[in-house]
Amino acid sequence: MTHPVLAVTLGDPAGIGPEITAMTLAATAGDDAHHGVAVGDAEALRRGVRAAGLDVEVRELDDFSSEPAGEGVIDVVDIGVLGGELPQWGAVDKRAGQAAVTAIEVATRAAMDGRVDGIVTGPINKEAIWATGSKHLGHTEMLGELTGVTRQDTMFVVRNGVGEDGRPHHLRIFFATRHMSLRKALDQLTRQRITHSVREALTALKVFGTEQPRLAVAALNPHGGENGAFGDEEIEHIAPGCEDARAEGLEVAGPIPADSVFHQGLTGRFDGVLSLYHDQGHIAAKTFDFDGTISVTVGLPILRTSVDHGTAFDIAGSGKADHGTMLSAYLAGVEYSPYVPQIRRAYGG
Repeated sequence: MTHPVLAVTLGDPAGIGPEITAMTLAATAGDDAHHGVAVGDAEALRRGVRAAGLDVEVRELDDFSSEPAGEGVIDVVDIGVLGGELPQWGAVDKRAGQAAVTAIEVATRAAMDGRVDGIVTGPINKEAIWATGSKHLGHTEMLGELTGVTRQDTMFVVRNGVGEDGRPHHLRIFFATRHMSLRKALDQLTRQRITHSVREALTALKVFGTEQPRLAVAALNPHGGENGAFGDEEIEHIAPGCEDARAEGLEVAGPIPADSVFHQGLTGRFDGVLSLYHDQGHIAAKTFDFDGTISVTVGLPILRTSVDHGTAFDIAGSGKADHGTMLSAYLAGVEYSPYVPQIRRAYGG
């Protein structure tokens, strides 16, 4: 392929996914330096076009190889799950869940086969997914099974940071634990888990172009535990895990109190921060730049970027959806497409 081709899944067709996909592909349709192809039911995409108030043609493709048609035309590979009977906007629907799963499967196969350079995923509804019989907690776990890997991680890319030298700086946030209760996450934060997560985060930073990455580990407790006064996790697990990583020759700082470490990362002191649990990193990223923050799944043998928000059932179909995060995820896929060979080498593709 002479330009990167990205498969863009619609997500749950009852949510805002079709609208924000249509808006994103319409906004980029005039640029022949890359080609985005929607994956989902063509009628769901057309309904998204109408909801978004767009004046574009939807062109159905048999595969991903066609050249971009140019401004005013967006492309879709029709998966044919819904058969024209579209789910109600904003409602949990098993058929919508099946359409979302099928689109992920089709896009992932295309990436594994090299027919696309990467995939960009729209938001799914977990309840609808589970109604299909899937046991996966989300996209990340599903993609792991589809690509045959057992350990995959989330990397948030937070843009619009400014280094101490005044130059733009992108911060990457990683997660030692993800989709589990806070109580369970605390039990998972062992010395070994911290060391492993540090190792994986530094590997990902290198794969995505940072030659000598600087990583920091966030502390868990207020003020980093104050030498045990506010909790002993730093003493028993987190600091020893960092020390073990440094003994391996890895450059990692921490644990650093969470109320300052993300700011330090955004101002250029670190290239990445390891968050210890889901909301610790999500709140920091989304508060700073909700629309610009995108998610990249690392550990997969394919490139996958994603929005970092849900299906927004409350506004689906109303024309109020903002496609900013989807556009950021798409453009990040274009930006990271040159790293696909490194991704395949590092993660077994």
